[in-house]
Amino acid sequence: MTAAELQDHLRYSTWASRRLLDAVLSLPPEQQTRDLGCSHKGVLDTLSHIHFADRIWLTRIHGEQYQPPSDPIDVDWPRIQNAWEQWSHALSDDDLTRPVAYKDLKGNPYVTPVWQICLHVVNHATLHRGQVMAMLRQLGVPPPPTDLIFYYREQK
Repeated sequence: MTAAELQDHLRYSTWASRRLLDAVLSLPPEQQTRDLGCSHKGVLDTLSHIHFADRIWLTRIHGEQYQPPSDPIDVDWPRIQNAWEQWSHALSDDDLTRPVAYKDLKGNPYVTPVWQICLHVVNHATLHRGQVMAMLRQLGVPPPPTDLIFYYREQK
């Protein structure tokens, strides 16, 4: 993997999450918060879970302590996504193997290379975006296309 490829994956994840967040925020509040019995209850809670992970992993790669956002998701998440993209633009191929020491939410210490953290962030978001897509369909709402191929097509 190269730094350029990693940057592209992070941009894709931002693109897909923003499309889905926009779709969810256009729903009536009752549909945004309805418990649909999925892993993180409903559409907004699931997107909030992705946002939380994007935020906590960003603090870990910077060696900072996690601070809960003070702004709503539609304000804070784009800021976090932009921070990921700006951080990644400074990466070189050699930076990808840099070890990052951090503790998980239970306090267990780990060391993980940058490239694995970044791919985890993208993969984690993709998993949960898929859940949101299914929940939108349960609500009778057609979800926006967020597959990687649609991102590539829009980049041409």
